[in-house]
Amino acid sequence: MVQSGLVMGAWGNLSCRIAGENSIVITPSGIGYDRLSSNDMVKVDMDGKCLEGRWKPSSELKMHLAIYRSRPGVHAVVHTHSPYASALAVAREEIPPILEELVLSVGGGVKVAGYAPAGSVELADAVVTALQEGNAALLANHGVVGLGTTPEEAFVVCQTVEKAAQVYVLARQIGKPAILSEQEVLELRESCARNYGQKQEMIE
Repeated sequence: MVQSGLVMGAWGNLSCRIAGENSIVITPSGIGYDRLSSNDMVKVDMDGKCLEGRWKPSSELKMHLAIYRSRPGVHAVVHTHSPYASALAVAREEIPPILEELVLSVGGGVKVAGYAPAGSVELADAVVTALQEGNAALLANHGVVGLGTTPEEAFVVCQTVEKAAQVYVLARQIGKPAILSEQEVLELRESCARNYGQKQEMIE
């Protein structure tokens, strides 16, 4: 995550739902990624009670748990502080569906969750509201959250949001960005569901 430029030091966090259990593992608070290992992850239940681990869990635990409770199909959450997406979050501007890859990764555009202090219940609620059924949201004056079925997928969502934010900022300097219509977004998603990726029978 640090090498990607999406986070610095110990900023940002990630978590994974544990299959078959009512619990997650999440990064600890204040431990830099350069010295973080799997042994440092903290296991907590869906009420936020620590089950395993020697460290205090991330200060954004409430946000992660709120997302998992509201989205049963989500199995990983990544929170980053990438520069272009954070700039739009500071401006309180959502990212419209301007790139095909954004639509396919996130589900459409990326909305901005209303501002609330980091780690608060209010922020957790605002993020859930902004996400709706999408896979990403901007956190006002804060950063980005991306969702996925795996940590790798959630991380790619965050990377895609950062790219889209950069493209959107640059496109506005050139002229008026062309935004995909609701119908174009729907058709793109349907086409992806039919044609993108490898089908299981082709792999076997």
